[in-house]
Amino acid sequence: DEEFDELCFEFGLELDEITSEKSIIIKEKGEEKAKGASDVVLYKIDVPANRYDLLCLEGLVRGLQVFKERINLPRFEKIIPAEGEGQRLIITEQTAQIRPHAVAAVLRNITFTKDSYDSFIDLQEKLHQNICRKRALVAIGTHDLDTISGPFTFTAKAPSEIKFKPLNQSKEYTASQIMDLYRTDSHLRHYLHLIENKPRYPVIYDSNGVVLSMPPIINGDHTKISLNTRNVFIECTGTDITKAKIVLDIIVTMFSEYCEKPFTVEAAEVIYPNGKTHIYPELAYRIEKVKPEYINKKIGITETPSSLAKLLTRMCLKSHVAGNGNHLEVEIPPTRADIIHACDIVEDAAIAYGYNNIQMLIPKTYTIANQLPLNKMAELLRRDLAAAGFTEALTFALCSQEDIADKLGMDISATNAVRIANPKTAEFQVARTTLLPGLLKTIAANRKMPLPLKLFEISDIVVKDPNTDVGARNYRHLCAIYYNKSPGFEIIHGLLDRVMQLLDVPPNEENGYTIKAAEGTAFFPGRCAEVFAKGQSIGKLGVLHPDVITKFELTMPCSVLEINIEPFV
Repeated sequence: DEEFDELCFEFGLELDEITSEKSIIIKEKGEEKAKGASDVVLYKIDVPANRYDLLCLEGLVRGLQVFKERINLPRFEKIIPAEGEGQRLIITEQTAQIRPHAVAAVLRNITFTKDSYDSFIDLQEKLHQNICRKRALVAIGTHDLDTISGPFTFTAKAPSEIKFKPLNQSKEYTASQIMDLYRTDSHLRHYLHLIENKPRYPVIYDSNGVVLSMPPIINGDHTKISLNTRNVFIECTGTDITKAKIVLDIIVTMFSEYCEKPFTVEAAEVIYPNGKTHIYPELAYRIEKVKPEYINKKIGITETPSSLAKLLTRMCLKSHVAGNGNHLEVEIPPTRADIIHACDIVEDAAIAYGYNNIQMLIPKTYTIANQLPLNKMAELLRRDLAAAGFTEALTFALCSQEDIADKLGMDISATNAVRIANPKTAEFQVARTTLLPGLLKTIAANRKMPLPLKLFEISDIVVKDPNTDVGARNYRHLCAIYYNKSPGFEIIHGLLDRVMQLLDVPPNEENGYTIKAAEGTAFFPGRCAEVFAKGQSIGKLGVLHPDVITKFELTMPCSVLEINIEPFV
C-alpha cells in the first residue's frame, strides 16, 4: 500500500484512502447495515480533472505501466471499413435547435468480463459528470450492434411521437410518459430539465425504426449491452462538437484493448444535414515542437534533451530529439486532449522528473512589495476617522434594488447599477452604487444602542462603464453617518473639514475644496450641499429626508456625508 501511495504521488495523483465497501457503509450507516458487505480492499484515487484518460482502471493501469517503463504506449488505429460496409449515422436538420452534433464509432469483437463491463459503464458515468457537464454538453450511448441494423438516424420529434421501451423497464412508454416516470428517479431526474421544455426531443433510430436512445435521458432496452455483447456501437450526441470528439476518443482508446485486435477501432461515418460526411473517431495524433531549454528554464532543472524526451515518453507523450538537439518533437496521442499548449508538456516533464527532486532556490529577482496607494490612503483615513469618534462598519457589496433606488427616492435606471443575472435572494440583486443603505441598515439593526450613533465605511462601489474591458468600474467611497435626536449637520460638516485637513486640501476654490448648496432626492430640501474638489464634484453631505429615514425603519433625524476619495491619491 505504501509503495502504491508513493507511485501515485510520483505520477501526480493522490491515493485518498484505502478502504472497503464494508468500512464505507459502517462509517455512513453503522455496523448493522454493513452485514454481508464486501471486505475487498478499495483504493480511492484523486485524479486531476483534466486527465480524462485516467478515469477508468484500464487507462490508469496503462498510464502507470508506461510511467514505470514496463510497456510502451500502444498505438491506436482506426480501421475504415470497405465502401458500404461501415456503420452510418445520419443527422437530420430537426436536431439543430436542440442537440446539433453527433459522433459515432464501433468496437468490434470485444470480450467483456464482469469487471471490464462494470468499468465500461462506470467510465461513461464519470465522463458524464465531468467533461460532459452532467450531460448538458455531451451524452454517451453504447449499444449492442448485433441487435440493430444501420444506417442510424439522429433526429428530433414531438414527445408524443416517440415511443419505446426504456432501459431496464418492462413496457413501452411515450417520451412524455418517460419524463413522468423518471421525475422521481434519484439518478435520472437531474437530466430531465435539459430537454423537458423543448417542443422536440432528440432520438436515434436504426433502419427498422428501433429506438437506440433518447439522449441525454435514457437508452432503449432493445440495444442494451451485456457481458455477451461482441460488437458495441457508441454514439455521443451533444451541443459541443469538440467535447463530443474527446469523449468518443477516450471511450474507444480505453476499451479497444479488449477487442480481438487490441487497440483498433472501427470507424463510423456521420452524415450532416448539409450532405457533408465525416469519419469518426478522429483518433488524431499530432506533433508539438518544444525547445529543451524552455522546459528546463520553466521547471528550474538542467536536463539533457534526450533525458527530457525520456521523461515525456514516460508520461505517455512519445518524444524524441530532433534538429541537432535544438528541439524535442513530442507526439500528442488522442488520449491526451488536455495538452493544449507547450506549458502542458512542461508540466508533464516536471511530474516525471519528480516535484520533490527539483532543487529549491531563492528567486533570482529581488522585488519588494508595496501597498497600493489607494489602499494605503484608505487605511490611514480609517484610523483617523476612528480617532474622530466614528465607528467603522463593513457591509455587503451586494444589496437589493430597493436599497439603492426606491428607498433613496431614485429610479433604478438612473443608478447605473450592475445587476446579477440569477440572484439567489432578494437581498443580493445588484452591486451597491452607494455606501449609504448599508450604514442605514446597520443603524436599524443597532437601534437599542445608546445615542448618538456615529458610523463610517470606506469601501468600493460599482457602476456600469461601457469603456472598461469588464463593462463596470469600482470607485472607493467614504461614507459617514450621524444619528441622534437632532440632525447634527455641523458634526458631519466638521468631519468633512477634518478629512480634507488630513488629505492636505485647503478650504478654497483654486486648489482646495468648496461646498455649494444642491438638491438630492435622498436629502431634506435646503439641507444638502455638494462637495467640489480638484475641479470636480466628489460627493454630497446633508440631512436625510424623513421619507428615507422611515423607509429604513429609523425614527430619528440623520445627517450623512459620502465622497469619492480616489481623486486624492
